[in-house]
Amino acid sequence: MLLELIATVIAGIAGAGVMALIIRATGRRLPKWLVPVGAGAAMLATAISNEMAWFGNVTGNLPETMVVAQSYENKSFYRPWSYVVPYVDRFVALDQASVRTHTEQPDMRMADLYFFARWMPANTLSLLADCAGQRHAPLTGAVTFQDDGSIRGAEWSNVPADDAFLALLCTKA
Repeated sequence: MLLELIATVIAGIAGAGVMALIIRATGRRLPKWLVPVGAGAAMLATAISNEMAWFGNVTGNLPETMVVAQSYENKSFYRPWSYVVPYVDRFVALDQASVRTHTEQPDMRMADLYFFARWMPANTLSLLADCAGQRHAPLTGAVTFQDDGSIRGAEWSNVPADDAFLALLCTKA
């Protein structure tokens, strides 16, 4: 966040400088109030660019085992450009390297989910998936595992067949 603020301030200074050079190059025929307009336009363009590039920058730095399961696009009236190109401000990634199974329960899977949001630290949640029953449950303190791999105390949620988390977990061999 601090680096984006510094980049925005530097862009404002650069925008003001470019506009001042343009005014000087035209023989001072343009009004001086264009200097702060140039600064503001450069700062706004930098802020929009940073906002639009956030999702790509974060997902580009994830390990290869992390797969984006869901992303959430945002549109806001105070960001009119988001109606033209909606931006992703949060997403959920599944770490395929963390998928675990039990030999006696091959249809049950467990994996780690990572929740990313702009300006927020990442959060983690372990998810249990019952591939045969088309349901999943968060791994909480109330969940216990038996010796045969069965699970007790899970709060299961039935999900549609096209659920992104279930699709990613249940296609893993």
